[in-house]
Amino acid sequence: MSLWEEVAPLLRNRTFTDLTHAFHPGQPHFPAFPDETREALFDMEKGDGFTAHRYSIVGQWGTHVDPPSHFVRGGRTLDQIPVEDMMLPLVVLDISPQVRSNADATPALEDVRQWEARNGVIPAGAFVALRTGWSNRWPDASAMANKDDDGVSHTPGWSKEVLQYLIEERSVSAVGHEQTDTDPGMATSRQDFSLETYVLAQDKWQIELLANLDGLPESGAMMIATWAKPLEGSGFPARVFAIH
Repeated sequence: MSLWEEVAPLLRNRTFTDLTHAFHPGQPHFPAFPDETREALFDMEKGDGFTAHRYSIVGQWGTHVDPPSHFVRGGRTLDQIPVEDMMLPLVVLDISPQVRSNADATPALEDVRQWEARNGVIPAGAFVALRTGWSNRWPDASAMANKDDDGVSHTPGWSKEVLQYLIEERSVSAVGHEQTDTDPGMATSRQDFSLETYVLAQDKWQIELLANLDGLPESGAMMIATWAKPLEGSGFPARVFAIH
């Protein structure tokens, strides 16, 4: 029996959920980065025999992957992350109820303990996605940034205690989230990216600006994350999906 003949029955009647925003010029992005520019070098609508575009984007654009080298000198680059690490058990940690009443919400260790009480121990090598509901604001840049009158951004993010538990106690492979940054907006507004630095310094990778987490079970799904393979790449748009 071929490998496909073994795998195909496992995929039959499963749901495939795309966790990726389609990127485009003018979308929300880190304020220090330039906008995307896109040019049709050849265009069938103008009589050319084929259509081909040139895209000018920063690596951290739209739903994207951050390898360790994004923040850590000498850290692994995109081409050094093996493909077998791109298929992971998916854990969804849902704090969207807290975020609805407090845009600055972050997960507590008790949230993880309750998840494990319901589902069992978080499996080693898992991808843990923080569900906040923030992707429902896409592609409204102002709503995503959610700044107050003083220019301080109020967005949810991770917490150090939870990231330490996931990485040091549960040996997860990667994390991801719906908002622009790992760190909550109140931290990034003062240029504090210590949580993202922590994750990448542990030789982990992450996906930012995930979409459609609201359609996933909190456990039992499988996540596949793929991206281009730029030599020594420090970040790139990713295509991420879940099978459940």
